[in-house]
Amino acid sequence: MNKKIAIIGLGYVGLPLARLFATKYSVIGFDINEKRILDLNDGNDVTKEINRDALLSVLQPDTTHLLGLYCSSNIEDIKDCNYYIITVPTPIDKYNKPDLTPLYKASELVGKVLKQGAIVIYESTVYPGATEEECVPVLERISGLKFNKDFFVGYSPERINPGDKHHTVEKILKVTSGSTPAIGIEVDDLYKTVIVAGTHLAPTIKVAEAAKVIENSQRDINIAFVNELAKIFDLLDINTSDVLKAAQTKWNFLPFKPGLVGGHCIGVDPFYLAQKAQEKGYNPEIILSGRRINDSMGDYVANKVIKLMIQKEIPIKNSSLLMLGITFKENCPDVRNTKIIDIIASLESYGVRITVYDPWANSEDVMREYNILSLNKLPKQKFDGIILGVAHEEFMEIDFDSLKKPNSVLYDVKGVLTVTVDGSL
Repeated sequence: MNKKIAIIGLGYVGLPLARLFATKYSVIGFDINEKRILDLNDGNDVTKEINRDALLSVLQPDTTHLLGLYCSSNIEDIKDCNYYIITVPTPIDKYNKPDLTPLYKASELVGKVLKQGAIVIYESTVYPGATEEECVPVLERISGLKFNKDFFVGYSPERINPGDKHHTVEKILKVTSGSTPAIGIEVDDLYKTVIVAGTHLAPTIKVAEAAKVIENSQRDINIAFVNELAKIFDLLDINTSDVLKAAQTKWNFLPFKPGLVGGHCIGVDPFYLAQKAQEKGYNPEIILSGRRINDSMGDYVANKVIKLMIQKEIPIKNSSLLMLGITFKENCPDVRNTKIIDIIASLESYGVRITVYDPWANSEDVMREYNILSLNKLPKQKFDGIILGVAHEEFMEIDFDSLKKPNSVLYDVKGVLTVTVDGSL
């Protein structure tokens, strides 16, 4: 039987995967965002993960193709697929609790078209057990089919790094798993055909889920450690960067740097593991402690800037400050869970007037998500303070003297500027 694959969710994870599978199979890319579908069928990816030529090279005009990608928001177009790969976001709510709503809705969607013998593969990050305990019941209820008899599931966690043009999806080793040993092998064989870095078949879905959630939890904890070091060394009047450079001369020292931890993975995934642990009666102290430290860094940066302005006798209330960058990381348009927002909110509580400039961010996305105006062109006025919050390449070429008032503050959160700065992490 020919493989026909539906990718559900065409964001930072789904689109690169859909394009990759489309080089070997018939793929239908599905997304509920109709504008996103129109853009993609015109060869335009606003996430900038796939360039126009690469996208156009696989696009097909309809669903009858044997090879390539057709993008659609019509559920009828995925009814003949025998593989469904779900790549929707798994965010947290305002209480830091896992929000599985997108996953439930995607499962309901697939359940409506699920046929006997089909395999549903989840790539969204979840806590161990979520696929079989939360998603499978939805598939059974909507489809009327029996799990592991009429249909099967797999789990292969995404490892996409937004904005990274070197570690692309096919170059990152893929963890795979299935709801039965035979299905595990089938899922693994499917990914092997496109992932040149190879695959690792986990013994169970729960193992694969757990592996994914600890990957980012580990990074979160390590970054929290160096963030705490940055706070300590600041009190001791020691340059954190100099300390880390010295420590890195040891072969097994891990080269983490202090900074803001946002985005859809590192700043979110630890809460998924913590939630499951708490359900079982265990309070994960290290994981949640790391989260508290990293979530405090926005306020920490804002307070450092305010202190520097006071030392220079710059009036705080109604002062003007330029925030360079609002995406969660450099050279990437993704604004999800950006911690720049924490700096802005803290500064505004002091009465500081903030101007945001980010050539990568979509202004409409920023306004919709945060109710903040983000400029795509560098303003020409001069400011009392400037914070480099994101290390976009464009910011390295800025003439800061043209933006600074004679008495002003320049704070480099990322520690990347070669010009003289007043402070950095």
